[in-house]
Amino acid sequence: MEEEWIAGKHSVTEALRSGRTINKIWIADTAQKHLTQPIIAEAKKLGIVIQHVDKRKLDQTVPGVQHQGVVAQAAPYAYVEVEDILAAAAAKNEHPFLILLDEIEDPHNLGSILRTADCTGAHGVIVPKRRSAAVTVTVSKTSAGAVEYVPVARVSNLGQTIDRLKEEGVWVVGTDVAAQESVFGNGVFTGPVALVIGNENKGMGRLIREKCDVLIKLPMQGQINSLNASVAAGVVMYEVLRSRQAQD
Repeated sequence: MEEEWIAGKHSVTEALRSGRTINKIWIADTAQKHLTQPIIAEAKKLGIVIQHVDKRKLDQTVPGVQHQGVVAQAAPYAYVEVEDILAAAAAKNEHPFLILLDEIEDPHNLGSILRTADCTGAHGVIVPKRRSAAVTVTVSKTSAGAVEYVPVARVSNLGQTIDRLKEEGVWVVGTDVAAQESVFGNGVFTGPVALVIGNENKGMGRLIREKCDVLIKLPMQGQINSLNASVAAGVVMYEVLRSRQAQD
């Protein structure tokens, strides 16, 4: 892939701020000036070509995406290696906090998880190369630009990656509706931790579940016994953040 699309005010703004290589920016003639002026100013400083076009061109370029009249053509998203994520945690002198996604297929869920991962201080997200959403324009838009700051690694085998993380002393915590232990107050989040979030419908695969050091669940009081994957991930990520701040 030689090019990638980034759409929406926040996504394009964060791509510019993060130093992502932007080749060109298209702005709709009808776009609101207060939304686009800061982007135009930043792009001009960086010498990026700006073209004003009919909104329909943008609709065709990123179909189905709420682009707010701003679309950028960027270099392909740069995935990282798992070692890079661990090194980033070590550089901050922090215990690794990773999110492992076991076949999360909805790009909106991936985008939302990346957004919360940034907010809660996760060092990176790991996804399998097969049967998993990749970083796309929809993911970038849903993440509100967080995709520019949260490293994402794509791995061939999530099970083998878990084994490697265990060798590094990382505690692997799986989320499972059938688990006995609650996500709250269990004391497993203060050290090196990898949080596993399962598929939207099936949950974690059997092999991945068996490799987890501990399984946790969110307490449920209502008639529906499950949450959207990105919402559940968000609750658990904030419990990791709360646990770590309480320890400081």
